Formats: sequence, structure tokens, C-alpha cells
Amino acid sequence: MALSENLIVLAAGGTGGHVFPAEALAVELTRRGYKLSLFTDRRGGALGNLETHRIRAGGVAGKNFTSLLRSGPELAIGTLQSWSLLKKMRPKAVIGFGGYASVPTMLAATYGNYNSIIHEQNAVLGRANRLLASRVKRIATSFKGTRLIPKPALSKVVYTGMPVRPEVAAVRNIPYPELNSNGELQLLVLGGSQGAHILSKIIPEAITRLGADIKSRLLISQQCRPEDLDSARNSFKRIAVNAKLESFFNDIPELFSRSHLLICRAGASTVSEVMTVGRPAILVPYPHAVDDHQTFNAHALDEVGGGWLMPQESLTPDGLAERLSSLLTVPRILKRAAECARSSGQPDAAVRLADAVCDLIGKDENERRIA
Repeated sequence: MALSENLIVLAAGGTGGHVFPAEALAVELTRRGYKLSLFTDRRGGALGNLETHRIRAGGVAGKNFTSLLRSGPELAIGTLQSWSLLKKMRPKAVIGFGGYASVPTMLAATYGNYNSIIHEQNAVLGRANRLLASRVKRIATSFKGTRLIPKPALSKVVYTGMPVRPEVAAVRNIPYPELNSNGELQLLVLGGSQGAHILSKIIPEAITRLGADIKSRLLISQQCRPEDLDSARNSFKRIAVNAKLESFFNDIPELFSRSHLLICRAGASTVSEVMTVGRPAILVPYPHAVDDHQTFNAHALDEVGGGWLMPQESLTPDGLAERLSSLLTVPRILKRAAECARSSGQPDAAVRLADAVCDLIGKDENERRIA
């Protein structure tokens, strides 16, 4: 068990949206000489070689009252586990990134009066973070004007941006790929952590409606659900369009660097990566996301001119084909949108978040010395 005067605990759930910013912050804090430990739930994976503790946790979002009652004991046990561990480890700060695992860990951190920060990835404060907002000492946000922050907690807010994986951030230095009337048109389609069934269905139908010149130049890289792969492959084969389909891509940075346009969901990680790298995107928010947070994430890109919001309920093959045709035949529109996306990104978000952590630690130590 880590015991260090420079120890910081990270609390993150098992999904990429919570883990990616935690990973980016871990890299920056390690560079600054801090030791790190990860608190996660049983679903969470390891974060590099960080010491990892599994905490019992119960969900707080998207559940009815009966389900919440059942998860209460799990939450209580996890809070006691976290409190006991924190008491032994005595960290300088505890940073929560949302997800079920963050709730008991951050509750324990506030009960123990540790320096505590929550980071909100989305443009709407999540339910777990809303529960913690009045208790923690700082609230770091990925988007300006994040919604549903309780008024009494607004003074705690610091805008840092969304830390993205270093290998993705490095693509920011690669210029937007050349677009001309004869070259390839590279289209990247991402459906979130598990793919999106509707994109696997609609996109081949939309491509069918494009002109022969555009179709002959298209090179599509598309993430699909495993159960949709065969059907999507057959659809692209039938219309003779070059498509690389996978349920998971290991070379996302490379795909980003080559892409002229993305079609994707509007999860916080995806939107932030698009803005950091500087690539234009058609965003199709997942309509059942809690508090409709993906729509508000998409607005952040749409409003700065870096992308185009297309609600799923109005996404049709004809409508998407019309949008693709208008964009892919006018290179200056895509290039301008790429510039707008890039200018709105926060490539130093991990540094800014680390600064907020160090600032809080420094203020706490000064107050202790004065006392």
C-alpha cells in the first residue's frame, strides 16, 4: 500500500470517458514528482502500473427508487472501505472522475477533510458529481458554462478542459490532410465505447446516394458493434466502397491524423479529442444519455463552427447524404471547420487540471502552517 508525503489518489469508474482523463492527469502528476494510487470498482481496469484498490460501489444514475435502495448498502460499504484506506494512506489530495467508483471514494475524502476535486467530463454535471458538488473543495469542468452546477457550488468551479490521451494530443501537431479533387476522402466513424447500431445502418445507405466521383474516392474507417460487422461489410461491399470495419480500433491517433471528416457520437472524450486534434465532425448524440448530456457536448463544437449537430431522430440516409455531399465537395468548408475545432481545444487540459490540484494542495499547506 502506497504511503508517501507526495501521494495523490485518483478515483475513476471503468469506462473510457472516466479513465482517459485520469490517465492523462496521472502522466502529468507523475512528471511533477507525485506518487499515485487508483481507486476503482470491480469493472475498472488497471491504469498503467498504478497501485489499484477495488472499492464496492452502487450506481446513482438512471435507476429507480427501488434499485437505489438496493445499491445503498454497496455505497455504504464502499465508503467505509475508502475511508479506511485513505486514513492509512494519508494522500495530499483525492481526485474523482465520475462513475460509480468515484462516489464512495469522494464521500470518504470529504468526510476525512482531504483536499478533494471532482472533474466533470460532460457539458452537464453528472448525477454522481451533483451529489458531491457541495462537499468537495473544487469542481473542474471540461466545457465552459457546464450546466446543472448547484448555485452554492459555482464559486468552486475551475475550467480546465478535458485531458485527452497524450498519444491523441500529439496529433494536434499534424496538419489537416490535403483535400483536392482527385485524392482520397478519408471518413472516420466512431460510435462510442461500444459502437452505434444506427450508424452501421444509416451510413452505408447514405453513401449509396452519393455521386460516383465521391464514392470512388472514399476510404471509410468505421467502428461497429460486433453483431453489426457482417451486415455493414456486406453493405459496403455491395456498393463497392473501400471500408475498414472493426469493433475496436487500436490506432485511433493514426486514424485521426488522416481523417478529413468524422461522424461520431458526442461523448465527452470524443468531442474533446476532435477539438484538441482539430478535425471537423458530424455529431449524432446518443438520445438516451443521462440528462441528454451528449447533445450539450455536441453544442460546444457546433457553436464554434467546428462541427455539425445532427440529432438521431432526424438522421436519415437522404439527409446525411446531402450533408456529406455538400461538405466533401467544398474542401474550404471542412478546412475552416478543422481550424475552428482546433482553436477551441484545450491541449494543455492535463496541465491545467494538475495546476488546480497543486494549487489546492499548496493553499491547504499554507493554511496549516498559519494555523
